[in-house]
Amino acid sequence: MNATGLNQGTSGNISVRFGDQMLITPSGIDYNKLRPEMMVLMPLNAVEPDPDQMKPSSEWQFHRDILNAKPQVEAVVHAHPVNCTALAMNRQEIPACHYMVAAFGGSNVPLAEYALFGTRELSEKVVTALKDRSACLMANHGAVVVGDTLQSAMWRMTELETLAKGYVTSLSIGQPVLLSTDEIEEVKLAFADYGLRTL
Repeated sequence: MNATGLNQGTSGNISVRFGDQMLITPSGIDYNKLRPEMMVLMPLNAVEPDPDQMKPSSEWQFHRDILNAKPQVEAVVHAHPVNCTALAMNRQEIPACHYMVAAFGGSNVPLAEYALFGTRELSEKVVTALKDRSACLMANHGAVVVGDTLQSAMWRMTELETLAKGYVTSLSIGQPVLLSTDEIEEVKLAFADYGLRTL
């Protein structure tokens, strides 16, 4: 993610479903030094990390809870892209300013309420925001996306940051004209014809 500019340093994390477990990136490891054997395997019913393994990402709880809440999801990606994070710092969701908003399941990309990173409270707020969406911003934090494959989740994170950049730019020259709910629903139907699933 760092190579694409979607993330910086050791922030951000990725998980994938592995049967009734998940593989998740470890805590505090530079992405340039990350190796497959460093991925942490955790049961989806885990209440605490295994002390005999590498320490999982501090956000393991919301990865676990998203995978449990959304059985169709196979991968979760969390990052701090610049434009997504700028909107999150202002506690702004992304409205229907562009038809690609529909790629995330509805007429907006919602904002999860603020909670301290790595907490159960944050997990609950993220899961709530993702109830009928495949992406959300996280207040004063970053963004989360899901996918039915890791590739689709990474695609969504790239699209989300592109959308956020366009929205931030549009705000600098005025107020964008928003699409109606009916127009977004029309886009979703068109996406289905192209084989694009909105989860």
